[in-house]
Amino acid sequence: MHYCLKTVGDFGANRRVETAGIVECEIIQWFVEPGARVEQFSPLCEVQSDKASSEISSKYDGVVKRLYYEPGEMARVGKPFVDIDTQDVESPAAAASSMLAAEPVPEAPPVQQAELSLPVSESGSSASAPNVPPQPAVKPEIASTSSVVAEAPTAPADGGRQTSVTEGIVDSSTPRNRKRAVLTVPAVRHLSKIHDVDISLISGTGRDGRVLKEDILRYVAEEKEKASSATAFASSSTSSAAFYTPTPASSHVPQQQVETTQALSPTQQYMFRTMTRSLTIPHFLYADEVDFSELALLRARLNKVLAAQAAPPGQQVSQSASAGAGVEGSGQWAVDKLSYLPFIIKAVSLALYRYPILNARVDLTPSSSTSREAAIKANGNGKPSLVYRSLHNIGVAMDTPSGLVVPVIKDVGSRNVLSIASELARLQKAAFRGKLTPADLGGGTITVSNIGNIGGTYVSPVIVEKEVAILGIGRMRTVPAFGEEVDGEETKIVKKQVCNFSWSADHRAIDGATMARAAEVVRKIVEEPDVMVLHLR
Repeated sequence: MHYCLKTVGDFGANRRVETAGIVECEIIQWFVEPGARVEQFSPLCEVQSDKASSEISSKYDGVVKRLYYEPGEMARVGKPFVDIDTQDVESPAAAASSMLAAEPVPEAPPVQQAELSLPVSESGSSASAPNVPPQPAVKPEIASTSSVVAEAPTAPADGGRQTSVTEGIVDSSTPRNRKRAVLTVPAVRHLSKIHDVDISLISGTGRDGRVLKEDILRYVAEEKEKASSATAFASSSTSSAAFYTPTPASSHVPQQQVETTQALSPTQQYMFRTMTRSLTIPHFLYADEVDFSELALLRARLNKVLAAQAAPPGQQVSQSASAGAGVEGSGQWAVDKLSYLPFIIKAVSLALYRYPILNARVDLTPSSSTSREAAIKANGNGKPSLVYRSLHNIGVAMDTPSGLVVPVIKDVGSRNVLSIASELARLQKAAFRGKLTPADLGGGTITVSNIGNIGGTYVSPVIVEKEVAILGIGRMRTVPAFGEEVDGEETKIVKKQVCNFSWSADHRAIDGATMARAAEVVRKIVEEPDVMVLHLR
């Protein structure tokens, strides 16, 4: 039975996430191999699409007959990617043969293909073979680069005939030479990826050879010990040679330039396509400096409130909690510390009510479901138009181990600062674990990029496709500034915390004056954050 790749998402016993617009995905790893028995909902493979990674589970009970793709190859949606024989019923002897076929084969010189015929009784056990003289036992040699594949014997339907079982050697150059199947749980596979360890090289100590968390950690510790020993030996040898060997007058040896080609990862491919389309948009940049002094005081007061709510009675709360967007707390709130980013996101949303054009998108072509006559009537001879959107779905650019991703906080206009911080914390954790869903990544109307948490004062951000504006946040810094003059007294020099906001806008739809006015609204809200109280929902 052909098993076609129709959807890519989370296949589970209780839910299934459909994805739209995905035409291909990369096979990351197979959890099965030809000859392995699978059951309904058992995992078949892990795939990576442009937007997310997920596991695909089997819909049938049966035996895997063919895998159409190797790890690293791109599988097309709607095309077969695995054959599962749902009619094959294995006997106990066949099941044993299938298990033996999955075991790794030791290395040795190659041998010729051998055939072995075994008579099988109705019960599946080997029957005696009269009139056949016994053959002398020959110790087989095992191929160094080959794997042994056995076809399992099946019980005959008429109950007495012999069934031939062929055991042969398959050349390693064939596409079916894969790594052995590894029994483990997804959490342990994730741990092996974190430590950049090939899990197939680890011998499991769990039941039926399962690889456990302890096996991964022990393997990593052993590899580190080997590496440190080798480094110490090399360092000792180098220092000794440097001590006893005189340095020539000119020891520089010209080196050849070496270029290595590496394919883009799925995340990089998605960014490549998206940014290529984005650069067709005519950008213009608007930057301004924003005073964060009042917001810093408000944030400090609110963090004290959150700490008091999260702390058990009589117990002091540590002030060294994460300074990120928020961490799951054990108290009343979902986060126990606020960063500046939720306040900025809320300020952008409040500005969008004054200037909804920043939340729009440019429509260059009429909808496929709209006739040409209707498009001409609506847009005036089929000209480009602006599509205004009611919800403020603000994307947040995040740097993850897999690359740049932009998850979206939905309906920011109806959220308060604490709700924004909680959703931001959830998206950050999912992004770093590679567990963002297509729903988390789609539907954005405007984007905020906080590059300042890494470094840099100014930035020229690139507008995301189907949006008309993006805000880049620089690094916060403390600068000297003139204080306000009070009752004619001499102005004093004070410390202020400032940050640069860099806006990019689509000049086809937004002029410089509109962008400047909208940016001024955001600046005033950030500099006087008490204004947010007037807009609580």
